[in-house]
Amino acid sequence: MKKIIYVLAVAIAVIACKEEAPKDYVTFSGKITNKNSDSLIIRSRTFSKKINVNENGTFSDTLKVEKGAFNLFDGSESTTIYLGNGFDLILNLDTKQFDETIKYEGIGANINNYLAALALMQEEVFEDETLFELEKTKFDEKMNDVNLKFKNLLAEAKIVDTAFVSGQEKQIDGLTKYIASSYEEKQYMATVLAKGNASPIFENYENFKGGTTSLNDLKGKYVYVDVWATWCGPCKREIPFLKEVEKAYHGKNVEFVSISVDKAKDHEAWKKMVEEKELGGVQLFADKDWSSDFVKDYKINGIPRFILIDPVGNIVTPDAPRPSSEELISLFDELKI
Repeated sequence: MKKIIYVLAVAIAVIACKEEAPKDYVTFSGKITNKNSDSLIIRSRTFSKKINVNENGTFSDTLKVEKGAFNLFDGSESTTIYLGNGFDLILNLDTKQFDETIKYEGIGANINNYLAALALMQEEVFEDETLFELEKTKFDEKMNDVNLKFKNLLAEAKIVDTAFVSGQEKQIDGLTKYIASSYEEKQYMATVLAKGNASPIFENYENFKGGTTSLNDLKGKYVYVDVWATWCGPCKREIPFLKEVEKAYHGKNVEFVSISVDKAKDHEAWKKMVEEKELGGVQLFADKDWSSDFVKDYKINGIPRFILIDPVGNIVTPDAPRPSSEELISLFDELKI
C-alpha cells in the first residue's frame, strides 16, 4: 500500500510540474463587436499571422512570438498589442468606438490595458488644437503636466516587467521632447517663416539643363518649390500630379522648381531619374543635401515639402499644398496665378 501511495505521489508531482511549466506560446482570443472583416492580422517587421474571426465576432488562436510590441489590424483600424509567450490574452472591442472600447483580460492584460489607455491619452494631447498656440511658459507647464500624467498612468498599471516599464519611461520622455520640438518648429514657421517675410534663399544650385540657378534668378514670378529625393517614395508619387499642374499652368506667372536633396554619391541617379521620367520645370541639385542652408532655414525635416514664394521673393507659405491636393489649385486661384 505504501508503495502504491508513493507511486501516486510521484505521478501527481510530475503532473503538477508539467502544469506549472510556462507555455512557449501565446493564447489569444476574444470577441469583436461590429467586426470590420473576417480576420485579424498581428504583425511586426519580422512576424505576421492571420487569425480568423467567426461570424459572431469571436476568435481564438495561438502564436509563438518574440516578446515585444506588435500591430493588431482588423481590416480597417489598428492598435498596438504587447505579446510574450505564456500570455493568455482575451480581447473585447466594439469597432464603432474602436480605441475607446478596447479591453483585455487574462495573463498579459495589465500591459495591454495600459497601452490602450496610453493611446487614448496621446490622441487627446495631439488633438488639442490650442496646445501650439500657448505662450512658451504655459506650453512648458502643459508639457510637464502631460509627462507626469503619462508616468502616473504607467505607475498605476502596476506592471512587473521592469524592462517594459523602463522602456516606456524613455518613450514618454521622448514623446514629450518630440512635442516640444514640434512646438519650436511651429513657432519658427509662424514667425521667421511667416507669410510676407523674405524667403530664405539658395544660390548657385546645379541646374540639370546646365549652369547654376539661384532663387534671385527667378524673381518676377511665383516660385513653387518641390524639395524631394530619388529615394523618397511619397515624393515620386507626387510626380504625375506635379506634371499635370505644370501643364495646366504652363506660360502663367509661376515657375516650378524641384530641388533634390540627394547625397553627392547619388548625383548620377538624380540625373538619370530626371531624364528617364522627363521631369519638367527647373530641376536643381542642392549643394549640401540636408545640410544646405535653404533646407535648414526652412526647417525641412521630411520630404516631400512644398514651398510657395511670391514674385518679389517673399514667403507665401512655407508648407504649401502638394500637387495632388485640390487646395493647391484653390491657392493659385486665390493669388490669380
